[in-house]
Amino acid sequence: MARVTAVAVFAAFAAVYVAATPYGVLAALPAFLLQLPRRRTWWLVGAQAVACFAGVLALGLSVGLLGFLGGSLLLTRLRLLAPLVVVIAAWVGTLDATISAALISLVIFALTRLTERVGEMQAARLALAAAAVAEERLRIAAELNTGLGAGLAAIADGCRRALAAPQNAGELLGEVVTTARTALADARSAAAGYRATSLTPELTTAKAMLSTAGIRFEVRAAHPEPLGPAGALLAAVLREAVTEVIETGSECLIETMADGQTVRLRVTGDGARTADDRFLGELPSGFADAGGSLTTGLTPQGRLVVEAVLPLPAARPDTTAGRHAHRFAVALLATVLTGFSVKALLQLPAAQLPAAAVLLGVIGYLQVRSTRGRHMVALAVMAVLAFAPIAFFGMVWLGVAGFLAGPLLLAFRWSLAWPLVALVIGAVAAIGVRLGLPVPVTVNYAVSTLVTGLVVYGLLRLAQVVRELEEAKADLARSAVVEERLRAARDLHDLLGHSLAAILLTCELARRLADPAAQLRQILEMTEQAEADLRAVSGEHRVLSLAQEAGSARSVLKAAGIEVHVELGHDELTAEADTALSAVLREAVTNVLRHSAARQVEIVTSASGDEVLLSVRNDGAQRSRTRRGSSGIGNLTTRLAMLSGALTTSVQDGWFELRSSLPR
Repeated sequence: MARVTAVAVFAAFAAVYVAATPYGVLAALPAFLLQLPRRRTWWLVGAQAVACFAGVLALGLSVGLLGFLGGSLLLTRLRLLAPLVVVIAAWVGTLDATISAALISLVIFALTRLTERVGEMQAARLALAAAAVAEERLRIAAELNTGLGAGLAAIADGCRRALAAPQNAGELLGEVVTTARTALADARSAAAGYRATSLTPELTTAKAMLSTAGIRFEVRAAHPEPLGPAGALLAAVLREAVTEVIETGSECLIETMADGQTVRLRVTGDGARTADDRFLGELPSGFADAGGSLTTGLTPQGRLVVEAVLPLPAARPDTTAGRHAHRFAVALLATVLTGFSVKALLQLPAAQLPAAAVLLGVIGYLQVRSTRGRHMVALAVMAVLAFAPIAFFGMVWLGVAGFLAGPLLLAFRWSLAWPLVALVIGAVAAIGVRLGLPVPVTVNYAVSTLVTGLVVYGLLRLAQVVRELEEAKADLARSAVVEERLRAARDLHDLLGHSLAAILLTCELARRLADPAAQLRQILEMTEQAEADLRAVSGEHRVLSLAQEAGSARSVLKAAGIEVHVELGHDELTAEADTALSAVLREAVTNVLRHSAARQVEIVTSASGDEVLLSVRNDGAQRSRTRRGSSGIGNLTTRLAMLSGALTTSVQDGWFELRSSLPR
């Protein structure tokens, strides 16, 4: 989107010079097309210089066209030559046209750099998410090793002592049973704790409960994740409220909302006779202690409403890079607005300059405010200031209408925005006719309104995009942490919980036997497996697991809003093959997030003879991704070749596929 916005603005600049003379296209079109390549080479800049100077000197175009050359120079190591282009423009052309050249140079530089910045921030999402997940894994590992790790070590030690001293086996097994029971309780508590930071799993459970009970329901979720300690309280309320609805009603509406400072959960159900809140137990006092509120009531229609409100956790501040990028965007916007304003002021008598400068300053301030949201009052004020002063300043003020067109494109859906912009352009043309301006001058003002609007829109939108991406990076990191905690909770329940329950059951059985030696050895084996499960839960494993890596890939991709399909059809792999293919999958996911606009990803493994195949496909592919010279793909190719494997990439019908094969 950032790239398209920049190209549209460049095209609008070129259109001004294409429309200037019948031969304008001969210079303006090449100048525009040579601006599009992302990599600036000396011959591209040289060709653009020829086109620009030919247009100015041979075809009589305005020196403003030299702005394309100035912008290109600013993007290269030859940037010190850009001021020379402006000096040449001042020597050849008028002051107004020279300002246009300087502004075009600045806008081209700004939009190109901001577009690159957007790409860098987009690519940084994965690194930030991965770092957040790694940090969370270390914390989870420290927590689990302190409690569950020590418990498993104590179980293994007790079994060894019982095998070494059969006469004390009964007493020692009693200690082992107590330790196993405590470890199992700790595992379940830890799993619940990891789930508690997020309300999403409880919403899923509530939907399943309501569906099973035949209750008609609707869920409207609009809350941020993770919620931290607030998630546990809200989950408890949701659980109790849904249970109450199932017992008394036939319809249920669940809503979550956030306003930046608080998060609100509302559960509405029919069938209630009173607003009795006894089913909530001690939860109201818990909400009061947390600085929130929990209330129940009846609607006029007799529907039970349970409403819980809690303060949101403090948001993470923007990173320094994000603040700098946004300030850079806003500063460029202010500079360009000032340049356009100066062009208008140069055409006014000295007596009118103070009033015009104040009005343009107000418009500029309202424009900058537009980077932080949609302000309808500001739009109304800009609309008045764009047209009313024409009665005092005359035709000069017609160019100000472009300042209104940009925010209109930003504030509304394009299906509404473009008709409104067309209305503004039409109004400019109609006023030009009413003022008796020549047709070429009227057309020039109308086209300039569109061009100025696109420039302002481009700078406003990219300033917004920088802010949104910075917020999205933090949101993605938080979402990835939630996914990691939920993964740990699932593994604790499904893997470690199962192992500990089996250990506890075997210990109870061993206590009833006269000779529990076989059971003790079995418990030792199960404890070793449980310790391996614990390492898997905490992410502490030297050998990468393709299955676990697929789970992590699913979490990160889902956190990025990408639909993921995983189908694992391979058999047991050697450690080397498992690690190598896991590395391939990691690189593939990295490439998806860095170099594509993917909305769907397919991860498939299969066994064919003595080989295992891994395929990672995604839509939204870019043709440049087929390059084999990147270090990531090159390293993977070498790694697989060392194990007699192979890696290939292809693009077909907009889908990129990375395919690897390796002997099992």
